[in-house]
This record gives sequence, C-alpha cells and structure tokens, in this order.
Amino acid sequence: MVTLIVATTSDPASINPAAALLAMPGWTAGPILPPDMKSFVNKQTRVIQHDGSIVKEDDLDSRWEEATGEAVDEVIFLSRHTAVSNRPALTVHPIGVLHLKEGESPPQGGKPGWAALTSPRIGPWLRLLKKMAEAHNLVPEFEITLEGTHHGPVTSKPTMFLEIGSTEEYWKRQDAAQVMALLMWEGLGLGGGEAVGNWSSETGKRKVLLGIGGGHYAPRHMDVVLKDDVWVGHLLSGYSLPMEEPKPGEKHIGGSWRQSIQAAFEATKASFPGGEIVAHLDHKSFKGWQKKAITEFLAEQNIYVGKPDYFT
Repeated sequence: MVTLIVATTSDPASINPAAALLAMPGWTAGPILPPDMKSFVNKQTRVIQHDGSIVKEDDLDSRWEEATGEAVDEVIFLSRHTAVSNRPALTVHPIGVLHLKEGESPPQGGKPGWAALTSPRIGPWLRLLKKMAEAHNLVPEFEITLEGTHHGPVTSKPTMFLEIGSTEEYWKRQDAAQVMALLMWEGLGLGGGEAVGNWSSETGKRKVLLGIGGGHYAPRHMDVVLKDDVWVGHLLSGYSLPMEEPKPGEKHIGGSWRQSIQAAFEATKASFPGGEIVAHLDHKSFKGWQKKAITEFLAEQNIYVGKPDYFT
C-alpha cells in the first residue's frame, strides 16, 4: 500500500513543499503517470507532479493503481489557500462538495453530493503541524488551522489537503514550504521514525469528531481537536448545511442539509473502521429552529452528539 502526494507546478504553495520534500534523502525517479506526470519514489510514498488544477485532476488514486499495479492507501494534496482576510495560514482539511444537488456545477472540482473518505491523519497532523510551526517561528505570524470540508478533486481513498495561505507572498515562503515538507517526512515515517496518525480501532482512543456548523475555520471544533487523541472526520461549515426556514404553519425544512450530514457521516464512518463517530455541534452558529431540526435529524440517524468534554 502506498501514499500518494500530489503537487502541481502551477502553484508555488504546492510545488515548493514537494520540492523541499524531494530534497530530503532516499528519493528515486518513479514511473510516468499518463499522459506525462512525473513521479518520485521513497519507501511506500509516491510524489506525483502535474501542471493542471490541483482541485480538478480527478481519480489520481485509481489512475495510479491502474498504471502501476500498486494499491493506494491514501492521498495528500498540496495547495495554496486563499482567504478574504489575506491572513497567513497553514491549513489541513478534508474534501467534498456534500451540499450540492445533482446537476449543480461545483466551482472548485468534486461532484455534487460527494464526500471523500477522510484521512485519519488530519487530527494528529494538525497537532504536529502546530508544534513544528511553533518550533520554526512561524507562529504567531501564521495561523495553524483546520478548514471545513470543501472542493475536489474526486478520489476514492482517504484524502486530505495541506495548504499554505493566503497571498502570493506567503505561497512562495520557503520556510512555510519547509515546515510542510517536514510534516510529511516525519508524519509518514520517511525519516525512520514511526508514522503519525495511522488509525487503529485497537488503540483504545476510538472517538472521531464529525464537525457540524460554524465558520469555515471551524473554531469550536478546533478547540476540541487540538487536544491529544481526538480523531477528525468531515467538518460541515454553515455553508455546507443549506436550510430553508419553514413558512408559518409549515414543518418541513428544505435545503440539502440532510444530504450533507448523511454523506459526511457515511464517509467518516467508512474512514475509521470500528470508530465511534460523534457529532460535535457549534451550537451558537445556529438559530433555534436550525439547531432543533439538526439535533432531531441526528437522533433519527442514531448519530450521537457529544459535548467537548466527551472527547477527552
């Protein structure tokens, strides 16, 4: 089983961390992935470079398996991050466009209603990234944060994005690229140490956070995830939970929010075999009618809702 790391030459925040990783010992040239994607090999890790859009180059995991005969265990994408605030940030997040209905066009890749399997490494790597960024004096200049589930590309294996933001000045920062490279080097055990974030339901710590509600940077969920031993599944920000307020006298709440929650739960459950998937709500982000509808739906689906101290 191999780990695929994907970078695009069209984005400095993608190719620079890949180049910094490839400058470390042990890499050799790998096969060309049709039509013309270079690859590099080190132990059970494969780096692929292409020159297209990082969010729109679909099915790289299955294409690699078909081309090489190697089974892919997980996919890690390297990318730039953009934000209205322009705040420097290093981010980690799952992917999918769960709230879009069939026929709608995803603006940043993926396919409507789809949620990728989530990489079990997201929580452990966020905590490791925070330590590394602090050790390399990137904090407090850079914010270290999760992001809500969003965008493509389509994959069928556990997936996460590692991003550097939020303007061209920071996308090109070599110190940020170096920290992302070290995160992958250490996190995948390429330096000889034990890999970080390998899921096993035998470890005893089996609770997996399914984040529901809040802003794009998931601040209430972050508070929980920064504690040791919390695993992270999908994170549904408010925009992934479209809810239409019922008219007076009506009970049905329209919108694709149920679809989002179901897709997020199913993908998270499949990503953590034997895990206990626990919904964590950002209560203050919802109006009363929204919170009532969501908690009732979660109860119908037998999805337990946990308070922050439940995860410790």
